[in-house]
Amino acid sequence: MVEGEMMWPSSLLPAVLYQLPESAFVTAMCVVSFASLAFAGLSELRGDHLAYSKFWHVVSGQQKRSVAAAGALLSSRTGMLVAYVPALLAAAVSFAVPGAVQGQRAHILAAALAVHFLKRVLEVLFIHRYSGNMPLNTALPISSSYLLITITMIYAQHLAIGLPEPPTDLLYVGVLLFTVGIAGNFYHHYLLSKLRKGGNDEKGYKIPKGGLFELVTCPHYLFEITGFFGFAMISPTIYALAMASGTAVYLVGRSFATKRWYKSKFEDFPVRIKALVPYIL
Repeated sequence: MVEGEMMWPSSLLPAVLYQLPESAFVTAMCVVSFASLAFAGLSELRGDHLAYSKFWHVVSGQQKRSVAAAGALLSSRTGMLVAYVPALLAAAVSFAVPGAVQGQRAHILAAALAVHFLKRVLEVLFIHRYSGNMPLNTALPISSSYLLITITMIYAQHLAIGLPEPPTDLLYVGVLLFTVGIAGNFYHHYLLSKLRKGGNDEKGYKIPKGGLFELVTCPHYLFEITGFFGFAMISPTIYALAMASGTAVYLVGRSFATKRWYKSKFEDFPVRIKALVPYIL
């Protein structure tokens, strides 16, 4: 075993994961990524929101002044570009780094990450309609997190070079989940954008209609979770699974916060609509 690495007991690993000697860095990132996402999800449930998107308007005036005093305010569109572009570049550049991307899984993973963040950038430029602001000191931590997640996911897969494949191969199931996730996420983002086109109330919010919005408040989050578990099947490392699980916890919290926001803003918000999973959650 290489110095600085630790061996995960095979009894703790399900049959769908590499029995991989993860590095101490990747092990630490598993803990930090999951814990930070889970904490962010619980914070959303408590009403402590990240100051962007619709929740910029929820933050109190005193909090806004405090946030603004701590750093520059960006338009939401610029802030989201700051958040996503570095991760997109990292995924694209990984193909040019000698030895970084080797083997079928690694190529599919890096390509999927690039597609994921390219989609986000294109949505920011051409789909989403913004009305709020984002503090620079919110955009930069989000950007750093996405960049580190991308690099770590590719690096964790790189550590699997030469190791036996997992007993149960879910690569193509993962590709399917990723495809469904990214398509469903895009479609529901498109539906959201249509709500705010034209009219004097172009920047106003409305109750979303169409697709799974008829059943849940945040179908776009449901599909994003689906896509992240697609990553975890394409690259069956402990880190990819930790990221998918942490993302699920965070977006559950964000979904409940979003539902609470809609109910507070619209008296006619349908009671039957769940937060994230149709008929269940």
